[in-house]
Amino acid sequence: MSGFSFRRTAAMVLRYWYLLRSSFPRLIELIYWPAVQMLMWGFLQTYIAEQASMFAKAGGLLVGAVLLWDILFRGQLGFSVSFLEEMYARNLGNLLISPLRATEFVAALMILSIIRLAIGMLPVTLLAIWFFGFNLWALGFALAAFFANLMLTSWAVGIFVSGLVLRNGLGAETFAWSIMFLFLPLTCVYYPVATLPSWLQAVAWMLPPTYVFEGMRALVIEQTFRADLMIQALALNVVLFSAATCAFLALLASARRNGSLLQTGE
Repeated sequence: MSGFSFRRTAAMVLRYWYLLRSSFPRLIELIYWPAVQMLMWGFLQTYIAEQASMFAKAGGLLVGAVLLWDILFRGQLGFSVSFLEEMYARNLGNLLISPLRATEFVAALMILSIIRLAIGMLPVTLLAIWFFGFNLWALGFALAAFFANLMLTSWAVGIFVSGLVLRNGLGAETFAWSIMFLFLPLTCVYYPVATLPSWLQAVAWMLPPTYVFEGMRALVIEQTFRADLMIQALALNVVLFSAATCAFLALLASARRNGSLLQTGE
């Protein structure tokens, strides 16, 4: 029981992988929404490019924003959905009385969120190249920095939401589907931070994804990679992830004290 077990973590990842690959509707759902969003915003950008020179100059600005937003949103959703499936199956109590540690459980959910994200996003990035000539992979090292920061944020939010569901039951599951949309206007996915009122800009700069989307715009429009923005985002992500982990452990302890682990209903 002492220490972190990679074998137990790998066993959980394998379990979730078997569930995922055995369900064709699950696989289709992973691709469906990212593809719909990318196509919708991509066609909108094609229209705007004919009307505004800035968008003609910065081809792929909206498509790039949509794809990065999907990494953030789908990363959190992939984490939370895997956790909720345990709640739906009323299996969480069985897992938590087994030798599986909470950290191993969370690590397995993080790994599976990447797997789910890859299944959903890889075909969509190819569609973006085919329809709109925007190659996300051409961003190179910048893409790796964007991806790392967005995933850290998505995991932090997923861990916190999982703690809320643990403590409050499935009545709190709505946060798993909706909480990330709070980030949508504040992280300035489709417009610069300067667009916000001055008092709200301070709030935006407290959120790690804001730095990623500002960095994406600088790269697409000015052809400049802003390493300073990525470092600031990473520092904020460390704080956010640590706070989310502490909150999850506190909520888990509270759930154990109140006996809510075996009461997974509303």
